[in-house]
Amino acid sequence: MSVKEATGEDASPANPVEADAPVEVARPAKGESRTDMVGKALGLLVLLGDEPRGASAAEISRRADLPFSTTYRLLGSLTRDGFVDYEPDGRRYHLGLRIFQLGQAVSHHHGFAGTALPILRRVTEQTGEATILSVRDGIHHLTVNKVDGPQTFRVTSDPGHLGALHTTSVGKALVAFAEKEDRERLLEELPLEPLTALSITDRDAFRAEIEKVRRQGYAVMDEENELGMRAVAVPVFNSQGIAFASLATAVPVFRLSMEALVALVPLLQAAAVELSARLPQR
Repeated sequence: MSVKEATGEDASPANPVEADAPVEVARPAKGESRTDMVGKALGLLVLLGDEPRGASAAEISRRADLPFSTTYRLLGSLTRDGFVDYEPDGRRYHLGLRIFQLGQAVSHHHGFAGTALPILRRVTEQTGEATILSVRDGIHHLTVNKVDGPQTFRVTSDPGHLGALHTTSVGKALVAFAEKEDRERLLEELPLEPLTALSITDRDAFRAEIEKVRRQGYAVMDEENELGMRAVAVPVFNSQGIAFASLATAVPVFRLSMEALVALVPLLQAAAVELSARLPQR
């Protein structure tokens, strides 16, 4: 064991400067199954997915609540197989291209790339603003596609981004038109942490907001998720009338009023009907 590993300081099995240090392959410790190791490795990938700037081995170890030596070995295996990249200058780990390739395969499998993108592009051509397609992933929404408008001011919710359900228009639409049992569970248990001073943090207020979304058929976000941004979203329904995705237009507040944004709802709803007919339903 190296001094760096023993002290918990950052080290990398993929650091080219340490060419004499072999890449350690993660092996189950005594009493630990291979399934346990796979779960821990996947957990590290999830943690790195929340770190767009990457993280050091020590930071990952702390966040994962794993011994540094275990984290180090797992990162070695993941780096070797291309699931994780190592940045020698900053001594930080990032998700690797292999993850991107798998994500693209999933996107194509569900039709989000080939089928959805032309529809999103058409909406953006008509609005001049960003169009976003999201699905629910547990207590978050996952951005699966986005088409930016021609303006220089970009929306930051890129494909692969996990966002809050209660502070976003896409998230509210997914909650409002989820199966009744799921909707009630989310209304009772969803964490309502504030992201801005305008975020909904009261459970009764959130329930009232979701009921309003169900009545009007669309959801809005007005600086609740990010100051300076607003959005409107509509559900994409499956054949049972349950939302399996949501479609949104997002704009900076200085460019469109909320009234002008809501006026885009019919356009979004028409696109959502087309997506519902073309996308594989989950």
